Amino acid sequence: MSETERGPDGPGGLSPAEAVKTALAGFVKDLGTFQAEMNSKFQKQEERLMMLDRKSLTRARPALAAAAEAEAPHQKAFAAYVRNGDDDGLRGLELEGKAMSTAVAGDGGYLVDPQTSERIKGVLNDTASLRRIASVVNVEATSYDVLIDTSDAGVGWADETTATAETGTPAIERITIPLHELSALPKVSQRLLDDSAFDIEGWLSGRIAEKFIRAEANAFVNGDGSDKPTGFLTHPTADSGSETWGELGCIKTGVDGDFAGVNPADALVDLVYALGAEYRAGATFVMNSKTAGTVRKLKDGDGRFLWSDGLAAGEPARLMGYPVLIAEDMPNIGVGSLSIAFGDFAAGYTIAERPDLRILRDPFSAKPHVLFYATKRVGGDVSDFKAIKLLKFAA
Repeated sequence: MSETERGPDGPGGLSPAEAVKTALAGFVKDLGTFQAEMNSKFQKQEERLMMLDRKSLTRARPALAAAAEAEAPHQKAFAAYVRNGDDDGLRGLELEGKAMSTAVAGDGGYLVDPQTSERIKGVLNDTASLRRIASVVNVEATSYDVLIDTSDAGVGWADETTATAETGTPAIERITIPLHELSALPKVSQRLLDDSAFDIEGWLSGRIAEKFIRAEANAFVNGDGSDKPTGFLTHPTADSGSETWGELGCIKTGVDGDFAGVNPADALVDLVYALGAEYRAGATFVMNSKTAGTVRKLKDGDGRFLWSDGLAAGEPARLMGYPVLIAEDMPNIGVGSLSIAFGDFAAGYTIAERPDLRILRDPFSAKPHVLFYATKRVGGDVSDFKAIKLLKFAA
């Protein structure tokens, strides 16, 4: 009997083979429908992401970053104040930092934003100023006191039976470094302030930094202490070994206004070893470029140059193994000049400063220009007279 003549074995009168075939066809159809739906959803998601990326990259929209959102309010408020004197944004702005205050002074001064202040500080550190090698401290007072132990405690040998006698007590010296006001007064036209493409903060930082650098660097070397820091060259000097506290010891070259004609390098050797051994480990030579041009020609008894340039980029030149700081405010070689200093300036000279910077906007005094009166308080003085020695070009 043929298969068509048999009774139906599957549901709906279909044979088992036909039932499996029909089920597979339905599964394939459902799978195709699901795949089409997923492709459609992926395409919509991709289109949405592309739209968000294009909006984020549009010039008129800010960057999607938390840092930009945190800094933008202060930058916007400061820019508005600098451009047109609108201080509403600064009045309601909270600044984060221990050394800065949100209070508005009666004179209209405002602390600059932290980004601008850090930029100025970076320029100061990158210049050939004594602050590179001196001790720099931040204070919140009108002066800074340094206590120096100028003598030793008395000691003596003791035995088992003899009573111990009283020994000497160390003496303490106090050096007060007052803070003086350093100011700059750059100006800019109102037309430039109104130009949105003008980099106000960069220009203002550069101008202020340039004036502060010149004033500070000169005062740390030659300042007379009257409304400015006291320079280390303005203190009294005496022959090395005979100086007292308050005087800087000096070594003489033996010739007025020049090195000695025979063995000229001996004066530098004497200068190095006139400094105490405890200071020599961190000592540095200080001189200007013209003096350095003369010194680097000196040779020892074997014909070798005493001067050696740094082997790596940014490494200072060395004289007799010690680094050299080129400070242009040091005097040129002349009769009786103190043109070369050698010492541990981290121990010998202290710079005290307040960490805040103030800017006062004045649109009235110099119309049509706007004046920006920037001030900073800084002081400096010798804190250890034994840590610095001078080379005097004199007989």
